[in-house]
Amino acid sequence: MHRADLCEREQLALSRDRDPAVLPRRLVSSWKRSADYAVPLDAVNPAFVGDVDDRSLFYESGHQVLTELHQTLADEPVSLMLTDPDGLVLNRVCSDRFLLQALDDVRLAPGFDFSERKTGTTGLGLALADRVPTLVRADQHYSTSLWGYTCAAVPVADPVTGAMVGAVNLTTWSQQSYNLLLALAQTAARTTEALMLARGRGRETRPATRGRVVRVRTAVDDDSAPCLEDLGVEWCAAMDVVRAALRSGEGVAVVGEPGVGKGALLGGAHARTHRGRRVLHARPPDPEGVASWLALWSPELGKPGTSVIVSGVDQLPAWAGTDLADLVAGLEGAPGLSVTAHDLADVPDGLRAAVGTVVELPALRHRPGDVVPLASWFAREARGRAVRFAADAQHVLETYHWPGNVTQLREVVRQAVARTDLVSVRDLPPEVFTGAHHKLTRMETLERDEIVRALSEPGATAAGAAESLGMSRSTIYRRIAKYGIRAPAVADQ
Repeated sequence: MHRADLCEREQLALSRDRDPAVLPRRLVSSWKRSADYAVPLDAVNPAFVGDVDDRSLFYESGHQVLTELHQTLADEPVSLMLTDPDGLVLNRVCSDRFLLQALDDVRLAPGFDFSERKTGTTGLGLALADRVPTLVRADQHYSTSLWGYTCAAVPVADPVTGAMVGAVNLTTWSQQSYNLLLALAQTAARTTEALMLARGRGRETRPATRGRVVRVRTAVDDDSAPCLEDLGVEWCAAMDVVRAALRSGEGVAVVGEPGVGKGALLGGAHARTHRGRRVLHARPPDPEGVASWLALWSPELGKPGTSVIVSGVDQLPAWAGTDLADLVAGLEGAPGLSVTAHDLADVPDGLRAAVGTVVELPALRHRPGDVVPLASWFAREARGRAVRFAADAQHVLETYHWPGNVTQLREVVRQAVARTDLVSVRDLPPEVFTGAHHKLTRMETLERDEIVRALSEPGATAAGAAESLGMSRSTIYRRIAKYGIRAPAVADQ
């Protein structure tokens, strides 16, 4: 830690009659960020944003969970709240009028932005910044106006995608017992996720994210490697910008939707710009495992002949982003760090300052020229030999909207080539024939797949498919419209 940071930490600690040597690391990082955000030490003034989204699956599920939990805590001075991922307070459940009045005084109320950037260190702000369960007590708050409270907050993740959708926050007086407060918040958060999964009508839960560090293949003359320069103009333009930045030693950020190939773009650019250099690609785990993951590969930063790519830096806990930025800042003359993120605005401040070049990689639906070359590569990867795609199959792949981007294309191709070296429309999974914009239930998925199968039979017509499925012609056309099915027989009258 820099000497200036140490002095600031000591001053803050001594003002709270605390031993600076035993302060939690995450708390120190949050205090420093709060000072950088120019949050006043003696007051909080969160902005009023206005109306909140009370129709989301997260809100409906969380509101039910907090209401039921409140019934068991009716005689306790505890306020239960939901917030969105940015710290906007969505609701508040509390029956203690004294606590409610006090919370109103500091504007910890629905419609107000209580993020770390606006109010400094709080249980809520720190939980959202570091993406882990957090308890902040009394004078651990950055602002003295919040010293009268103890806050426990736990992030809530979408059980399918893993994206952080908000947080559960429990607040009580600082003199109250807080031993069970964090446990209650964790229970409420996990119950909310379970209820979201159940109300999501049978969706499968997301497996835990495991961090990893892999070495990027740099042999550009390897026949098994995809020829990335043969892809479309959007990809090639992004590749040219990244390679120019790498040659100049600048840090590079590639941003875009999940699964568009950001890491592959950086890996290919490194391999073709610095031949023979070792390139490490680090992908972060869930927040609880970030400390050991960071310790595993961070010593490689700045080593001669080594470059590092870090994916998903916008998903890192705030403390990890700060530590990584400090490491990069201390590497005089070393190559810049390459990172990927969904949105540059979500990249930790220190890392954003270390990035000289930002490249946005468009979604696959905006790069139709990439679809067939990538499909051919994925097919060869899966079969171990060249695979051909019939013209009708190519047309379906090129006109599908690919909500899951390149990641979804790889899985579709893997299924299609499981038993063939010549892929036709009959080998493609039903999902690529549809344009449905809502999540299907299991029964809807089965119905859609059967309709697509019937329509994909040689010589099939919509009328014939309806008869084989026991439907009326009007019903099958309604289903075709509902699921956005684009099978060839749909055009038949």
